[in-house]
Amino acid sequence: MAEAEGYNCFACAPHNEHGLHMEFYEDGDEVVCYWSPAAHFQGWTDTLHGGIQATLIDETAGWVIARKMQTSGMTTNLNIKYKRPIPTGEHVRLEIRARICEMKRMFALMQASITVDGEVCTTAELTFYCFSQEKAKEEFHFLPYKVEGE
Repeated sequence: MAEAEGYNCFACAPHNEHGLHMEFYEDGDEVVCYWSPAAHFQGWTDTLHGGIQATLIDETAGWVIARKMQTSGMTTNLNIKYKRPIPTGEHVRLEIRARICEMKRMFALMQASITVDGEVCTTAELTFYCFSQEKAKEEFHFLPYKVEGE
């Protein structure tokens, strides 16, 4: 994906100078991202901005669709619960996880969370509309993801 012309996603493009530079890994049915929040992503003093948390969750869910469903789509609903403040700083390591709980036609019902040091700080329920693979390829230039050994 990093080679695709025009690719400059705020969340995951590695070359976006203002971006989050998220990287994703598969862990069973889940997709996980480990990320450290720099100080310039704070809202309140030394606290990660809630909008950045929403972006982290939304992007991780999108990668679940890309990897597990081999297509793209769009978030149609995102319901977040902020349970604990998340500190900023290079020493802080967030674990963002997302998974599909149920499919209803072209809609994926998903759950996601952000944890820090084993404590759940943020949870979310998402609904994601999944495009057909043809539409994803033709209209959004989506290419299926392959990993080593596939």
